[in-house]
Amino acid sequence: MNISTTLLALLDRVAAPTTVHAHCDIPCGIYDPEQARIEAESCYKIAEKFQDSDDELFRQRCVIVKEERAELAKHHISVLYSDRFKPDFLDQFPNLQDTFWRALKQCSEVKRSNDPAEGQKLLDLIDEIDDMWKKTGGLEETRVNGRPS
Repeated sequence: MNISTTLLALLDRVAAPTTVHAHCDIPCGIYDPEQARIEAESCYKIAEKFQDSDDELFRQRCVIVKEERAELAKHHISVLYSDRFKPDFLDQFPNLQDTFWRALKQCSEVKRSNDPAEGQKLLDLIDEIDDMWKKTGGLEETRVNGRPS
């Protein structure tokens, strides 16, 4: 045993390490499909730029950034679904779970594809989610000063 290992073992006996549990999801109540939409719009525009370019380095950068944005859209959709939408909303929107599932799957498709049409499909699904969000009081309940229509 070297001196640093011995010192750490001694410190563990005097002040045993404490396991810390934390997560960053603070239930602030601010949930809005607009966050996912912005990321999805980026994916759409990046796919267009990818198609329009013959610069290989630029195209590689497009793929990397598009995949990051699609993953962020997926995250925002997932958080919106799990934290904002309640079981009783299923009565009002029987297709709620399927719509979210398809949107999450579409995020993966956007990551795999450089076709702007795949980005448009994601935007269309986010529009459906946005409609449900608005009809369940999302604008009034989850935004401080509302959101522009």
